[in-house]
Amino acid sequence: MRLSLATLDRLPADVAHPAHDPRRLATGIVHLGWGAFHRAHQAVYTDALLAKDPSWGILGVSLRNPDVRDAVTPQDGLYTVSAVDGSGAARRVVAASTGLLVAPEDPAGLIARLADPGVRIVSTTVTEKGYSHDPATGALREDDPDIRHDLADLVRPRTTLGVLVAGLKRRREAGVAPFTVLACDNLPANGRTLRGLALRFAELVDPGLARWIEDTVKFPSTMVDRIVPATTDADRAAVAAAIGMEDAWPIVTEPFTQWVVEDDFSLGRPAWETVGVEFVEDVAPYELMKLRLLNGTHSTLAYLGYLMGRPTVAEAMQEPGIARLVEELMFEEIGPTLPPLSGFDLDGYRRSLLARYRNPALKHRTWQIAMDGTQKLPQRLLGTIRDRLAAGRPIDRLALGVAGWMRYVTGVDETGAAIDVRDPLAERLRRLTDAAGPVAARLVSALTGVGEIFGDDLPVDPRFLGAVETALDRLLTLGARAAVDRTLAEARS
Repeated sequence: MRLSLATLDRLPADVAHPAHDPRRLATGIVHLGWGAFHRAHQAVYTDALLAKDPSWGILGVSLRNPDVRDAVTPQDGLYTVSAVDGSGAARRVVAASTGLLVAPEDPAGLIARLADPGVRIVSTTVTEKGYSHDPATGALREDDPDIRHDLADLVRPRTTLGVLVAGLKRRREAGVAPFTVLACDNLPANGRTLRGLALRFAELVDPGLARWIEDTVKFPSTMVDRIVPATTDADRAAVAAAIGMEDAWPIVTEPFTQWVVEDDFSLGRPAWETVGVEFVEDVAPYELMKLRLLNGTHSTLAYLGYLMGRPTVAEAMQEPGIARLVEELMFEEIGPTLPPLSGFDLDGYRRSLLARYRNPALKHRTWQIAMDGTQKLPQRLLGTIRDRLAAGRPIDRLALGVAGWMRYVTGVDETGAAIDVRDPLAERLRRLTDAAGPVAARLVSALTGVGEIFGDDLPVDPRFLGAVETALDRLLTLGARAAVDRTLAEARS
């Protein structure tokens, strides 16, 4: 028996059922990137209010492959979300979907759906690499092959920007008011960043279209926070045993969830504030806090934990050195770079992060977090480093995170086994590291030359280069555990 509308009434009583009739939903939101994070975060918030307003159903869109669509469509778009910690699991079935599209299969159909006047919001979780931008500068990568394709053939767009601009172009031509674009990825000023990229792309298509977007389209920024590991076969088996039926793609996540949004929507929005979303005038302080405290320490932990042979975050936190490093990063090096946030318990947030990392039920793989480092480092670590350098403060712990990434992308771990490095620049990184060899100074010189990551300033800053080279030399010669211990001892001395 499989989860579906026909089997909803057979779910156990301890599994929360949808409070609305999924058959009555209308599409008010189109979401690009219908992956695990969206289904555990924005879709859950929206599902909770559809009983009062069914006009905000979500049409999910995959920009790449049909895997999730093929798994969940036979279930009428339903899936289980399990929030797990050491005390057990709270499960609910989410029914916010009005359908699932795979963009490459029918790009014209997708653009037509975006032009539907009933669609008032188009949201995105396409990861940092999905914005076709230079992470160091925020500029559009105009030489990207998929961007070049979309500029030449906007009828069959491949990229997030191509889909958004094609949909807005169709609405402008039809005299339909534009939808709000709601970015939900880990980018600094994600709404403003996406706005700048969309405007530049549109200008290359039609300057008149760019002016219309600039004058009429809203791009509120957001901060999203929930840890969502990739679903495993063990997760599927555990959910099937708990709900008494098969769910082809359940989500396992943590109990904690947070969403902070700038309240700037042109065609209305769901009453998300009634289900826990916080609306603010400026999301930047929240976003900076999360990017640096959570994402920055998460990446540092992932690289070093992987090198120590720790497959999950919780297991990495069992390493005394990593646990101390993460805590000292939060309180000693990252915390002083954050602006005051009125009414927000920053120390409480940091303590909650440490507890979340130690959640034994959440099997969040260090390898998964380590993916796409070239897209993540500028936002997660390098901005903090720049602020510390500008203030004349030491960066030894932060530099260890950068060095951990450099050691990781050499593609060989401390036992000599191959590392499966997943990154848009993986081939280029491997060429650079192979040519440099296992010599810290040469590796630092080679990798900091990747301008898309490090910009023009850090590769010529002797304080940055010296700190990273020292950390990387320790990783190469002493190993990750000893390198962490040495760095912590010197930072406290």
